[in-house]
Amino acid sequence: MRQQSIFDAPYEIELPCIRVTQPIGDFYIASIDSAQLREITYYDVRELSSNREIDEYLGIQRKVSPKRVKEIGKYVNTVDACFPTSVILAVRAECATFDEERRVLKLHNVLNGPERIDRTQIARVLDGQHRIEGLADLEPGHPPFQVNVSIFVEMDIESQAYIFSVVNLAQTKVNKSLVYDLFEYSRSRSPQKTAHTIAVALDRAESSPFYHRIKRLGVATDGRFTETLTQATFVEGLLPYLTSDPTKDRDIYLRGGKPILATADELRKIIFRNMFLEGRDMDIADNVFNFFVAAKLQWPIAWSGAGDRSMLNKTNGFKALIRLLRPVYLYVANPGDVVSVESFAEILTRSTLKDEDFTTDRYKPGTSGETALFNELKDQLELSY
Repeated sequence: MRQQSIFDAPYEIELPCIRVTQPIGDFYIASIDSAQLREITYYDVRELSSNREIDEYLGIQRKVSPKRVKEIGKYVNTVDACFPTSVILAVRAECATFDEERRVLKLHNVLNGPERIDRTQIARVLDGQHRIEGLADLEPGHPPFQVNVSIFVEMDIESQAYIFSVVNLAQTKVNKSLVYDLFEYSRSRSPQKTAHTIAVALDRAESSPFYHRIKRLGVATDGRFTETLTQATFVEGLLPYLTSDPTKDRDIYLRGGKPILATADELRKIIFRNMFLEGRDMDIADNVFNFFVAAKLQWPIAWSGAGDRSMLNKTNGFKALIRLLRPVYLYVANPGDVVSVESFAEILTRSTLKDEDFTTDRYKPGTSGETALFNELKDQLELSY
């Protein structure tokens, strides 16, 4: 006889809630403590069957991404963590009782008579499994973290799959450039805000190599015809030179603290770290400005190129050059210095690449083309970093 587990002992929780009626049917909106939520939920996974040529229906959920769970695990411990949208759950009718008078939904693992299920099997997750997994990383002593949930009772599997598809396929994802642009309204200092501020400054300055070249919101700006980069591409290229953990830094500043200065070894990788911590944002901007002016002077035709085959001033070219900035900067300066256009240019003139070389035929779209250009330039400039 199977030994009884604590998880299939009689279990019940009461959730104050409201009932919502919509065309698909009734469901309940409630708040639940994150620990309780983790205790009563499970999720399915849709995967390829090993013995059939087509997808076999095994579940409705995506596989959990460890990277995404890790990101959320860090996020939930920040001072302003928030999950404003509902985690969506499906509960079988035998496990749910709604008290209309008290407006309380009871969830339990007792079925008929003595029959019980594990409490971990009370609610199936239709959306929000990454948030639930990330909440496992809440640090000891963390303030209560409640989660709003939408609970569907006795929903057939077809409807569950439909809800999942609506939430995950039909909704519009927020553009990352817009997310970075919203840091402009933050009152607190953060690497994201500094990178955004530098992107805006270089896009606005007429003398800048990025003048009117950055799509602030990730889409073309009315009246502009020279935009070749999204703000997200620019910001994410610069952030690794400011911080190794943007979320942690932002949280420290929000709590009224300040991150400690980087060591000499750390500055070999995060070259503008201490400049950022010292509030020298414009010096960081000057280094980026001067480096890309030097690149523009070295390859003026390629930098101004607007054709489909031109790539230097577009995503791949920018990513290769911003990666090159670190070894070039360390070759000519110490972390914290502001390097002149002339000093950057002196190094770039070692390259044998010509304007006509920067094409998508030679450097294919995607990571492979970016890496190929970076490695070729690093070798030609005789940089060991």
